[in-house]
Amino acid sequence: MPRIAVLNQNKCQPKKCSYECKTFCPGVRIGEETVVIEDKKPFISEELCTGCGICVHKCPFQAVHIINLPEELEGRCIHRYGPNGFALYGLPIPREGKVSGMLGRNGIGKTTALRILTGRLTPSLGKEESASVEDLVEFFKGSELQAYFSRIGEIEVSYKPQSITNLPSGVTGEVGELLEDVDERGETAELAHRLDLEEIMEREVNELSGGELQRLVIAAASVKEAGLYYFDEPSSHLDVYQRINAARVIRTLASEGKAVLVAEHDLAVLDYMCDYIHVVYGKPNTYGVVSEPRSVRTGINVFLEGYLREENVKLRKEPIHFEARTPGESERVGSPMFEYPELTKRFEEFELKAKAGEIFKGEIVGVVGPNAIGKTTFVRMLAGDLDPTQGELERELVVAHKPQYPRVEYEGVVGSYLRRKVPCFDQSFELEVLKPLGVDEVYNREVSVLSGGELQSLAIAVCLGQPADLYLLDEPSAYLDVEQRLKIAKVLKRAIEKRGAAAFVVEHDVLTADYLADRLLVFLGKPGRKGRARGPLTMREGMNCFLREVGITFRRDPRTARPRVNKPGSRLDRKQKEEGEYYYSS
Repeated sequence: MPRIAVLNQNKCQPKKCSYECKTFCPGVRIGEETVVIEDKKPFISEELCTGCGICVHKCPFQAVHIINLPEELEGRCIHRYGPNGFALYGLPIPREGKVSGMLGRNGIGKTTALRILTGRLTPSLGKEESASVEDLVEFFKGSELQAYFSRIGEIEVSYKPQSITNLPSGVTGEVGELLEDVDERGETAELAHRLDLEEIMEREVNELSGGELQRLVIAAASVKEAGLYYFDEPSSHLDVYQRINAARVIRTLASEGKAVLVAEHDLAVLDYMCDYIHVVYGKPNTYGVVSEPRSVRTGINVFLEGYLREENVKLRKEPIHFEARTPGESERVGSPMFEYPELTKRFEEFELKAKAGEIFKGEIVGVVGPNAIGKTTFVRMLAGDLDPTQGELERELVVAHKPQYPRVEYEGVVGSYLRRKVPCFDQSFELEVLKPLGVDEVYNREVSVLSGGELQSLAIAVCLGQPADLYLLDEPSAYLDVEQRLKIAKVLKRAIEKRGAAAFVVEHDVLTADYLADRLLVFLGKPGRKGRARGPLTMREGMNCFLREVGITFRRDPRTARPRVNKPGSRLDRKQKEEGEYYYSS
């Protein structure tokens, strides 16, 4: 059985430990060099390791992982980030005229796989030195990837990277000029219209918001003339409208005979634009395995069910199932826990009007709508951060608020920050909030070095750690993978029910909103100009109102009950639009 030993460099803190991994190792005690100290950090010999796991349990920072892999993975390592580093097994297969998706947790190797296929990272094939083209062709002999790597230097590749936040520092000029400079297909005007970039074509790149920058980078990757297109998390920072528009652009490339590969966490978007799905499994920051391609429906379903039958691999203890809600109206009993009057907020160029509404004890209201339509403004008024121009809020309830962009300025580790910010830090909080959110895994990490997803989970934990009557969470799923999003939904639902509280949750992921919300508050209008809030409405009425604006319809998958996007113009899509049922089909 192949075995790998991985040392998480971010967690390993030799200055704060006594090298327990070496001290308690049975191999070291009998004189073998199973664990040696090199440059003040431990090195674990995979040849001498017996897999006892003592070092895993003794490490005070949970930095050591000993993994016994299936026999089928013997000799299949594509890349290893040095001795005791992350290992990737398998690669996705790009196919002409098709969109292939990659679905898996953060830190599981999706971006590494894309970098290898684009030539930005030369794989090592599990060895210390990088492999040559000849080595790669021989390694993939007899597979679809053999032909790919034999032509890797000849194929033009267009790549949309995962991180876009650092692009403005290296790119200057106006949006329109930038697109014209990279346009090899003569499609700048068309893509500017399809991705809603027309109003910012004369703006400087370094003045763009995250969503505007994301759409610009998608457009820039799409206007290049290439045989292969790779998009790494294209829906980040985008609202539902923009995600669907981006998915349509990506599908158009495949319809022109191009091969397209996408790494994405939004299941509805994956379902909408992909033909095949590669499930990527393993242990985050330790190892990842890219499965064989499946049809998009089957791939997403087996991911949710948590069991890959062909590989005989279990992804998680329990499957993820959605609630098949009935189309009927839901009845609210008792008096509302919180009521707010009609509210108006005016800025220099934007006006928000929200009708009077209410929320009941134990209820979660999802807040949906496009970007720049007033959702965050509404939440900030409820939180007391903004005063309405018209209307008066009586804030007799205790409110806890997780802002849209969590910023934590703290010099110290996560554990001490939590104990300072959370009044009721007890065992139940650790078991019911910290552990499911994965915050316990970064407990000893410095707050300043956390990733976007880790910082998001920490901000949610701090919010839920407050004893409050009303919880306000603004885009809690941003930067998180599918499993993390659904875990947060479970944690929030459990907390709201147990505490007899209520919550408003702003969300762009339709599946997360469906999984989480009891009712919907729908924002319509003209982004950046005026916003109008309707509701809270029942899920049926709210989703119909919302999706009618987006122009897409959903149906329920018979196996998992998850909402699935109907293909545009399909028989079911036309039927549901004629019936006015964009979310539930009777």
